[in-house]
Amino acid sequence: MSHTFPQIALSSGKDQSLRRFHPWVFSGAIKKVKNKAKLKDGDIVEVFDNKDEFLGTGHYQDSSISVRIFSFEKVIPGSDFWRSKIQSAFDFRARIDLTDNVHTNCYRLVFAEGDGLPGLIIDYYNGTCVMQCHSIGMHLVKGEILEALKSVYGAKLVAVFDKSAETLPKKYAEGVKNEYLFGKGTDEQHLILENDHVFWADWKSGQKTGFFLDQRENRQMVGRYSKDKTVLNAFCYTGAFSIYALKAGAVEVHSVDSSKRAIELTEKNVKLNPFQGKHRSFAVDVFDFLKDKKDIYDIIILDPPAFAKHQDVRHNAVMGYKRLNIEAFRQVKPGGIIFTFSCSQVIDRPLFEKTIMSAAIVAGRNVRVLHHLSQASDHAVNIYHPEGEYLKGLVLFVE
Repeated sequence: MSHTFPQIALSSGKDQSLRRFHPWVFSGAIKKVKNKAKLKDGDIVEVFDNKDEFLGTGHYQDSSISVRIFSFEKVIPGSDFWRSKIQSAFDFRARIDLTDNVHTNCYRLVFAEGDGLPGLIIDYYNGTCVMQCHSIGMHLVKGEILEALKSVYGAKLVAVFDKSAETLPKKYAEGVKNEYLFGKGTDEQHLILENDHVFWADWKSGQKTGFFLDQRENRQMVGRYSKDKTVLNAFCYTGAFSIYALKAGAVEVHSVDSSKRAIELTEKNVKLNPFQGKHRSFAVDVFDFLKDKKDIYDIIILDPPAFAKHQDVRHNAVMGYKRLNIEAFRQVKPGGIIFTFSCSQVIDRPLFEKTIMSAAIVAGRNVRVLHHLSQASDHAVNIYHPEGEYLKGLVLFVE
């Protein structure tokens, strides 16, 4: 196959990560770019080592991560290539029993590097695919991705919504609109089923693609412990943890979020599901709410938004997680359980667990670890790209 694309050569010794199939090329690793004057952000490029040995094909972008590799083979990405990628992602979800499941009709179809498609997220909601591009390269091939989705899903595909305006870097997002690329969503399509729990997925104005699918398996575990218990769901957003607890037989569940919009979504979802216990929502700051709640809750769920998205604010984030968990340890009933999470990618698992341990020490409670949690299986981490594990969680028994 002849060279068709601009070629990027790496400095000596900077090729080892790609030889281990890590899909990122950092700007500092680049020695030279052939035909650099013609190179534009989003272009497909081929990457070579210092001795002109081919390493991979990917999208170029003028940023700290300069190339995101989508193939470690020489390819000319056309419609067949993108279709094979989407088909492979679909086949994996079929293998883990998500694509034709009568109990669950929503899942992550494409998890960026986890599916060999860095810069691309696609979630499937009851016939609608919601796409978010994090790189300009992926956004430039959205037409090919759309046709691949149509081919793979056939008549099951009702609509495709592109929600990339808020995920593309600012310099590429100008003029980009969140819009339907195919079909139009109906109210029926927004109603989704997850393990027989009904939710409203708001991909137009909700966070991310409209619903946090990554907590599906962790929500099931909350249900496992909730029968006859009093539960606090802090940072509740759509109230999904609350509904799992209620349907599992919780006596009373309190949902707390500082966002009134989140509380509205929670109340909407609560009304969609039958249960016997009591439910109350509070549109207040979680830290303020927790201060005077000693010995009220058997279970406290802490699922805050990312306290840190960049390394330069990591310390402040650690302090935030520590302060939050100290308060939960102090308030939970003796013999209670705390589900605590971090979705900050820059807070790795060892740092997160060390932070929770520090909080337990300050609170002076005896704490045992019941479970180590991560994201759901449709958010599977590529073993060569450990950065893909962004969600960390612990289930803790507090004496």
